[in-house]
Amino acid sequence: MDVFTAIKGRRSIRKYKDKPVEEEKLYKVLEAGRLSPSARNLQNWKFIVVRDKETRKKLVDEAIKQSFVGQAPIILVCCGTETESRMKCGQYRYTVDLSIATAYMILEAYEQGLGTCWLGSFDEEKVKEILDIPDKVRVVAITPLGYPDEDPAPRPRKALEDIVSYDKYK
Repeated sequence: MDVFTAIKGRRSIRKYKDKPVEEEKLYKVLEAGRLSPSARNLQNWKFIVVRDKETRKKLVDEAIKQSFVGQAPIILVCCGTETESRMKCGQYRYTVDLSIATAYMILEAYEQGLGTCWLGSFDEEKVKEILDIPDKVRVVAITPLGYPDEDPAPRPRKALEDIVSYDKYK
């Protein structure tokens, strides 16, 4: 599969099969995150692989009780470990870096026949408490990871001419 095919085919999955993810597939997903670019190549991140059923259940409660989160056999929690540094443009490095890494992992998951759903609706402080994440670390994204038990239709997208301008903002 090429990257563009993965981009076009990937969907947010909200229903998962009761089937474990093979170690080789998990490794490739995590490796995609490890190999992703980061500002100044600092790689200030930590990816927590949550398999424990009781811990996953607790995370469901903190992810606005979205039950599908706990259906997947794995929940990935993507954390920024250095959260003060900003790029010259003003953006925090960790939010950009973790967004790129998470996107890479999501695309590799799709390549491996796995489903994901990027979550931003969670109580960060409670997630940190459940997973013993230090105060200075920030949770940027959470995604369930498992075999899809649905095949959702593509969602509508704006036309390219509605989102692209050339040479100046128009």
